[in-house]
Amino acid sequence: MPIQPLLDSETAARNMAEKQPRYTPQEALIEANRCLFCFDAPCIMACPTGIDIPSFIKKIANGNPTGSARTILTANVLGASCARVCPTEVLCEGACVVLDLEGDPVKIGRLQRYATDYVFDHHIDVLQAPAKKNGKKVAILGAGPAGLGCAAELAQLGYETTVFDKKKEGGGLNTYGIAYYKMPPEISLDEVKMIERLGVKFQYGVEIGKDLTINELEKNYDAIFLALGLGGANRLGIPGENLPEVVDALEFIEWIHTKPLHEVPVGRRVAVLGCGNTAIDAVSQSKRLGADVATIIYRRGEDDMPAYGFEYELAKNDGATFHFHTIPTEVLAENGHVKALRLVRTETRDGKVQIISGSEWTEEFDLVLKAVGQEKQSSAFDKLFPGLKLDRKGRVEHNPETMATSVPKLFVGGDCANGGREVVNAVAEGKKAARGINVLLTKQKVTGPIQPSRHGTKDGALGSGFNHPIRVPELLAAMSS
Repeated sequence: MPIQPLLDSETAARNMAEKQPRYTPQEALIEANRCLFCFDAPCIMACPTGIDIPSFIKKIANGNPTGSARTILTANVLGASCARVCPTEVLCEGACVVLDLEGDPVKIGRLQRYATDYVFDHHIDVLQAPAKKNGKKVAILGAGPAGLGCAAELAQLGYETTVFDKKKEGGGLNTYGIAYYKMPPEISLDEVKMIERLGVKFQYGVEIGKDLTINELEKNYDAIFLALGLGGANRLGIPGENLPEVVDALEFIEWIHTKPLHEVPVGRRVAVLGCGNTAIDAVSQSKRLGADVATIIYRRGEDDMPAYGFEYELAKNDGATFHFHTIPTEVLAENGHVKALRLVRTETRDGKVQIISGSEWTEEFDLVLKAVGQEKQSSAFDKLFPGLKLDRKGRVEHNPETMATSVPKLFVGGDCANGGREVVNAVAEGKKAARGINVLLTKQKVTGPIQPSRHGTKDGALGSGFNHPIRVPELLAAMSS
């Protein structure tokens, strides 16, 4: 039978409340004073947008949340979103020196939320665009994090900037695709409004190539920034995939962001295919919306899952279950609706997933959510921009310093360039592209914090799960003695 909403409004709201409350001023003061305010701070290097973390924390410690938010938002215009959705455990907090000293890093993400929430709650604009424009116009294709990062930077450089998006509201995945308990859509929409106040124009309900042609854009704008992200979910290629209760996990998450929570339909028994962070978001929210059973089905093992470890623990705490080394071979139906999945065990040989003969079984589910990756928009880009070069993975080739592509005056950023990374990476690429556009159109170079993450370098490690080139053994020795 068709899936239905399962909870009343009060229960749904309580279950989907943000996972961590904001700090009180006293809590923020105490946490800020745990920071060592490192001179060569490894946390800055861990941030793709190069936020001066010791500086913004010091301002909180001095009772200046407005100045703190200014430091954050100048470097990362989506700092309020990133405070909630960034994997701080493996980025800035994973690099924190205090983590080595005390086993618990400074809670950089929560402090960042405290400062940015303060200015949004008090309607304080800490960013300003110049009163006089420079006479140049730029079109931004896509109102997601990369497009917003580019648009805000361009506005502050004096450009007349217009963002086009086919959705009804801006923010991209921040508005439509983030787990509700991590960040309700209002946070993202507040950031869009802040960028509008910088003078950026937004045109919604516009599909590029249909409602607006590339020829029109090239005629009316001096440069174009491409930030269209990825396409729909990859197909499973199994019988029964077209049943109505087989849904893209991102579409399911969008229901949660666009419907009252108590009106979101969910199955009693939910299967989520895949084990990345989107899959974790989908399975956790299914449980929070009343599913009796919500199960991740993943073809490889626990050690191979793309999801972050802390996300995995969160899903288990929410009551999700996991079938590792398992794949579906068929979606079974009853009266035209999902009834069950036919599953089979797998094993990994020489890095390849192999089906174990004779291990097949059937398990009842009434909703199947696909989180097995998104299609690249290769064919769409070929039609929109003939001559645009793509790599073998379908990503747009670009200059990593300027984000310029093989098409003159076309720049790129976000998922269509990087294949799908974090919100903070998209913002950094948008800012970098804006500066590349500025050099192209004015021959002037802008300086300031855009610093690629050095996560994963081979230099000495300092901080759990993080490798970076700066060591401070003298400081550690002094603090430990």
